Amino acid sequence: MNINLEEKFAGHYHKKADALYFTPGRVNLIGEHIDYNGGLVMPCAITLGTWVAIARNNDNKFRFKSLNFDIETEVDNQPNAKNGSVWANYPIGILNEMIQDGKEISGLDFLFYGNIPIGSGLSSSASIEIATAYALNNFFNLGYQQLELVKMAKRVENDFIGLNSGIMDQFAVAFGEKDKAIVLDCETLKYKLVDVYLGNYVLAIINTNKPRELADSKYNERVAECQEALRLLNTEITLHNLCELTAEKLALHSHLIKDEVVLNRATHVVKENDRVHLAAKALNGGNLEEFGRLMYASHQSLRTLYEVSGKELDAVVDFCTGYPHVIGARMTGAGFGGCAIALLEKGFEEDFAKHLTDYYVAQIGYPAAIYISEIGSGPTKL
Repeated sequence: MNINLEEKFAGHYHKKADALYFTPGRVNLIGEHIDYNGGLVMPCAITLGTWVAIARNNDNKFRFKSLNFDIETEVDNQPNAKNGSVWANYPIGILNEMIQDGKEISGLDFLFYGNIPIGSGLSSSASIEIATAYALNNFFNLGYQQLELVKMAKRVENDFIGLNSGIMDQFAVAFGEKDKAIVLDCETLKYKLVDVYLGNYVLAIINTNKPRELADSKYNERVAECQEALRLLNTEITLHNLCELTAEKLALHSHLIKDEVVLNRATHVVKENDRVHLAAKALNGGNLEEFGRLMYASHQSLRTLYEVSGKELDAVVDFCTGYPHVIGARMTGAGFGGCAIALLEKGFEEDFAKHLTDYYVAQIGYPAAIYISEIGSGPTKL
């Protein structure tokens, strides 16, 4: 963190912070748009994230300030409604869940700071949710298990914010471990950790700088298309979710889905789920080149079958395909803008940034932002 949050807290609230916490963001290495279809995903925590400083107050109020936004929000001790369309709805939603659950939480002042690009697909919202939940749980000794905090944050996202997202983002930022990826079954929440030995490579994160508002995007439309595919398939076979299918079984019953677009969506989901199995096998065997090939295949499927990439993300991946020191690249997150990731050979960070910027500006008209990250750890008290 390149700012002193405790100093900023004292300057704003005229008192010392009682505690300081950090929660990472995440990237999904592979397994995109299958978390809400009951499939396998492979996210990891990153070293970008959210810091929050907190201190008690005697007013029985909750005050939310972020160094990333101008708006400051204050709510009373029964925060059961959204406060406009501001970032503070994420921590307000967490507070609401805990108070509805009968937890005794007295007034607090919050100061947040994040270095995750907002709206980039690196899960700034999940990072804020888990940062709030982890801080409250630790500070008031509320006794929640980590998985309970994850489920709580997902309810906030779905019911309080109104976005039909899966559980991957919250899970990844809560359970991430350094130099490991999480292979998560989104249906059962069973998971295993896979060692990610990047060796002579680093994770380059490329923000297209095209902002995307997921709740206003076609995200919910894709969810509905997958639900329609599932409904049609269930007229002949019994499935709880699309990721119970193999590619062969889908081909056997594809005649049930007359709409080519809906069939394309289902095809992506089933084959992407298979790619996660193959990616875990590649990483376990230390085969980064094979993992990179699977990344490219994933992006192509998201581009042509699921149609969630767009010209900005495609421009980044097209450049990476022709750049000799990248062995794999793909969009990450929900798409419609946001970020791509690339496996970049160490020592070529500046060269990559320069040539990608030139290419991207020529194609899109404005620059992308490039970050180099390690695979980081989950939430912690500092």
